[in-house]
Amino acid sequence: MSNEIAIKIDDVSKLYKLYDKPTDRLKESLGLTKAKKYKEHYALHNVSFDVKKGECVGIIGTNGAGKSTILKIITGVLNPTAGNVEINGRISALLELGAGFNMEYTGIENVYLNGTMIGFSKEEIDAKLQDILDFADIGDFVNQPVKTYSSGMFVRLAFAVAINIDPEILIVDEALSVGDVFFQSKCYKKFEDFKKQGKTILFVSHDLSSIEKYCDRAILLDHGKNIAEGKPIDIINKYKKIMTGMTVEEMEEHDSSKDLSPEELEEKVNNSEERWQDSLILNPNIDEYGDMAAKIIDIGVFDSEENITTTLIKGDRFTLRTKIEFHEEIKDPIFTYTFKTIKGQDITGSNTLLEKVSVEVAHPGEVYIASFNQEMNLQGGEYLLSMSCTSYVDGELVAHDRMYDALNITVVSNKNTVGFYDMNSKTKVIKVK
Repeated sequence: MSNEIAIKIDDVSKLYKLYDKPTDRLKESLGLTKAKKYKEHYALHNVSFDVKKGECVGIIGTNGAGKSTILKIITGVLNPTAGNVEINGRISALLELGAGFNMEYTGIENVYLNGTMIGFSKEEIDAKLQDILDFADIGDFVNQPVKTYSSGMFVRLAFAVAINIDPEILIVDEALSVGDVFFQSKCYKKFEDFKKQGKTILFVSHDLSSIEKYCDRAILLDHGKNIAEGKPIDIINKYKKIMTGMTVEEMEEHDSSKDLSPEELEEKVNNSEERWQDSLILNPNIDEYGDMAAKIIDIGVFDSEENITTTLIKGDRFTLRTKIEFHEEIKDPIFTYTFKTIKGQDITGSNTLLEKVSVEVAHPGEVYIASFNQEMNLQGGEYLLSMSCTSYVDGELVAHDRMYDALNITVVSNKNTVGFYDMNSKTKVIKVK
């Protein structure tokens, strides 16, 4: 393997045999049956990729795509069914925090136990001990058995051990958001320090903002296969399509529609016979109410390329659409949307009344599509989207159909500012003396 390559994965597969009954496994192991009693499930199937020294590579994919499996194979927790793995450097892994801790040992004893398991000498751990204890910041509890720790203290110590041992290769699996917000900030600062030091990092996360911000390259796994590699933002866009149920073939077909003008794309979306919301995951506990004189029959969220998605890129334009069928005559119907935090605080929204877009009278049987196209300036994070159709009757606001917290919207950002949204400041610093 080239000295420039830290990790080389070559046609790696991991096959699991799934048995309907435990007795079927026993019969097969004892040679009591020749019939095949199991189903084959490939957690990984002929996966290949390289990670260069000093590179930060993110791995993304839906649940069950094989992300954690490939990390466990790289770190030696699992053996591959087929293929080869080559590692050039000493690894520290943040897979399942605290795996390998002895609950009867004190915190200090577990620091030495874990350091030894990773491959470090007592002298090397001695040199790093104070950094580990300062990072964990759990005080005198380091001298108590870890079985007495709160869950927060436990993960703080486990993280501190893994990230302060000074490995050549750091493997991270969904482990940066542990403890309180101040400890999380310290974790991300350490992660950035690793990058500046030129360490090799392989990073699995559902936090797409972190993938975009920290990674030089991203890999997309789907059903155990490596289906794409490239710039993080390009791979995130492909991942968004998979989240809507698109196959690789459908993605290629969709990409061919990029030659259409924005007007042609909008017309294609509006005239589609498929329901937009069938490609989205609606809140199963959605709060919907109204007199149903007008009914929202479809909702959709579309990115700048008219991909239907609930994952939006900060700074990009996107479109919200509602399709409303009218059952009664309604004068001046108002179509609305609102973004809220997951704690329920209203952040922003608009409606056709504020935007001065009106329908004078909607008649029974008519169907309208309300489209809101705007720039996404919310910070990276999770939000809830509500949409509605209302009108004023005799001076009173009447709700015809309101869908509260209908969708969870994820905003991906590689630069967050303070607060809920970005003012897009043009910033400079000059020396005047």
